Amino acid sequence: MTLQCPRCQSSSINARNIGKRVGGTIGAAGGAATGAAGALSGAKVGASVGAAAGPLGIALGGLAGAILGGLVGGTTGGIAGATLGETFDERVLDNYQCLNCDHIFSKPRA
Repeated sequence: MTLQCPRCQSSSINARNIGKRVGGTIGAAGGAATGAAGALSGAKVGASVGAAAGPLGIALGGLAGAILGGLVGGTTGGIAGATLGETFDERVLDNYQCLNCDHIFSKPRA
């Protein structure tokens, strides 16, 4: 079934995805903050793994562990936030915009 504008019946429709974008951004920021807080444990693990290579290995291992903790946290949070935002787009927001008449509307419920 092709989505059509309820006002002009055009099938030139754009999904706005505002909730998905906002949720992804907030989730990534929150996840990165959580990941940064967890970076201390990542740095400890990295430092202990790098200990076999001496002082330079400890420093590089700790830095790599901290960066990895922040990246994993940010990515996980971004995915979770985007998924939640996508659900919000579909169920709460008027997510679609007609490119012909600029009417903003929701997908009809079945």
